[in-house]
Amino acid sequence: MQQAISELKAANTGDVLLNKSLAEYTTWKIGGPADILLIPHNKQQLVEAVSILHRHGIPWTTIGRGSNMLVSDKGIRGVVIKLGEGMDQVRFEGNLVYAGASYSFIKMSIMAGKQGLTGLEFAGGIPGTVGGAVYMNAGAHGSDVSRILKTAEVLLETGELVKWNAEDFKFDYRHSLLHEQRGLVTEAVFELSPGDRKEIAAAMATYKDRRLRTQPLQLACAGSVFRNPPGTHAAKLIEEAGLKGLRVGDAEVSTLHANFIVNTGQATASSVLTLMEQVKTAIKEKYGVELVPEVLFVGER
Repeated sequence: MQQAISELKAANTGDVLLNKSLAEYTTWKIGGPADILLIPHNKQQLVEAVSILHRHGIPWTTIGRGSNMLVSDKGIRGVVIKLGEGMDQVRFEGNLVYAGASYSFIKMSIMAGKQGLTGLEFAGGIPGTVGGAVYMNAGAHGSDVSRILKTAEVLLETGELVKWNAEDFKFDYRHSLLHEQRGLVTEAVFELSPGDRKEIAAAMATYKDRRLRTQPLQLACAGSVFRNPPGTHAAKLIEEAGLKGLRVGDAEVSTLHANFIVNTGQATASSVLTLMEQVKTAIKEKYGVELVPEVLFVGER
């Protein structure tokens, strides 16, 4: 590991931070330390870093804005890569949007609306990066990334850059091929359609108002904890089971939105996982439905 650290620094691959707590980098404000937190500031640094890690056989994990992610209290072994500001560019060419992986998904949807482009309205409340959105096929309001992605550049674990079409990602509900094949998105191209600016703005305003009324966004959380089972909604089942307000330590099933678990103070990953298991067990016993987590647990168990 020390040799790899020396090479990362010598090759100027970005900021190399040792034993860095990840709690400040997640929206849940939970997480132990990364052996190495690497923040490359451009694509060249990123490619060089991944090539060095591959050569040394060191595992790596990526983190965007830390939403939809639960980091272990024990932290993450190996390297955590967080893309820096040099990879957050965006540009519009006709109906196409070219966005760097670290660009805000919400900000991109707002800018698209101002350009008179429709298709990204659903993204107005998804607090992640473009790369993270592609990785998990982020979606809301009946739409998702798979419907608008045209192509993306992917950096494979070998350090090779490849171009994937949308079908190459094998998108499914909150899932893509990147869950099985290690790699990370460096840039994505989305194909939108011309629309009416006022109608787009009105739709986004409606979605925003609904989020503010129904989601505990003032507290540390990570969005929806469980996937919606076929034909119903996880929040509906959890609320009807009387589980709102259920707590384990400082982790609590939100009293505002039953499919959110909020950090009311000093919640740990362990307390969140215990609470999730209690909810899963209760729903299984009451309805015979197996809830599947939407949030990703990463790190040492």
